[in-house]
Amino acid sequence: MREIIHLQLGQAGNNVGNKFWENICEEHGVDPTGKWYGESDLQLERINVYFEEGPNNRFIPRAACIDLESSAMECMRADPFGQLFRPDSFLHGTQGAGNNFAKGRYTEGMELMDTVLDFTRKKAEACDFLQGFQVVHSIGGGTGSGMGSLLLDEIKHEYSDRIVSTFTIMPSPKVSDTVVEPYNATLAIANLLSNSNETYAIDNEALHDICFRTLKIASPSYGDLNHLIAFTIAGVTTCMRFPGQSNTDLGKLEVNLVPYPNLHFFISSFAPLVSRGVPPYRDITTVDIIRQLFEAKNMMSACDPRKGKYLTVASILRGKVSMKEVDEQMYAMQEKYNASFIEWIPNNVKTAVCDIPPKGFTYCGTFIANNTAIQEIFARIISVFTAMFRRKAFLHWYTGEGMEEMEFIEAETSVTDLISEYQRFEINVDDNLCVEEDDDLLLDDLANEASYIKN
Repeated sequence: MREIIHLQLGQAGNNVGNKFWENICEEHGVDPTGKWYGESDLQLERINVYFEEGPNNRFIPRAACIDLESSAMECMRADPFGQLFRPDSFLHGTQGAGNNFAKGRYTEGMELMDTVLDFTRKKAEACDFLQGFQVVHSIGGGTGSGMGSLLLDEIKHEYSDRIVSTFTIMPSPKVSDTVVEPYNATLAIANLLSNSNETYAIDNEALHDICFRTLKIASPSYGDLNHLIAFTIAGVTTCMRFPGQSNTDLGKLEVNLVPYPNLHFFISSFAPLVSRGVPPYRDITTVDIIRQLFEAKNMMSACDPRKGKYLTVASILRGKVSMKEVDEQMYAMQEKYNASFIEWIPNNVKTAVCDIPPKGFTYCGTFIANNTAIQEIFARIISVFTAMFRRKAFLHWYTGEGMEEMEFIEAETSVTDLISEYQRFEINVDDNLCVEEDDDLLLDDLANEASYIKN
């Protein structure tokens, strides 16, 4: 069995992670005590990917709930699904990170890290074949960004041959509660560049717009936003948890979606979009699902894919759908948005189909895209970062915890280079060919000059 270890960090990461476990418990027929009450053996066929079987036939999440303060842990224990986890799965400190990346990485986070790594090693050793790690965190605060970066460093060092997939909640001006978010986010993104294999960028601003404009929720709460994120994570992991007509896993997604090592940041969408506790209001078809997946207003990142180019795309459909119909509709959408697809990557749309829809749905779908428009998010963050860093605003809170200014400069350079790399792949194919031809001519001139000097 290709197991996955799930790690959720910080207040946002734990709230989203808790909702994710509620969703997949419902899909696999597991109650809050870990007992199976399902109706189909298909629910148990791959349940060991995320769950381990404990005494008395209980299913226990292969997960760690991590925070630098205890308040989020207390809330989780009080939740009905809190009893699903082992007591040793709750790993927390006492001081908190205080929205400070440096505290999460160098002081408070460092003290808790040995405990987290011991837990991770025990889970990894108990696996038959560890596929990789799934990390859920927000990079606006201190724990998710700082301790998350430290944890990713350690995982990459100790399990270098395993895949690390992160669901990263990006900060935004519309849904913000701290002024130093640009610092924390920039430092964390620079770390994700080198330590993550797949990063699903989920933007609070986009989620807020979906709730307000599409779902008509006048004042969206964090519960509404977490509901959307949890559905997306459950959708992405569908084919790892259930058998289907066409399957995928962490490795297949990485191979098909990441053309260059640094370009592993994805945008995603889910269809049909419904509010919490509200069933779909009408019957929906495969055509409707695929059309909604490509709509810019349904993307869970605050960037417009129509302004960028699709490098690669993956769609995961759930329900009793025909592979022939899915392929036809995906081809039709690719033709419709032909100008938005990179020409020099042929067959850059991967499709997976699972016959088992989530409870309450007949059909649904999840969309993952590697689109150059995601640079808008990084550009928005780095512009505020640069404005603050030039004036050394709030910097003493970070240097006081042991950080150096050079780390800020290196992080800024890394994110700026990432934006430039995305911009480079928006150039037309003809322009790329011209550049290559010019390079060849230059090399020929240099070779002739060297030959002349030698003679």
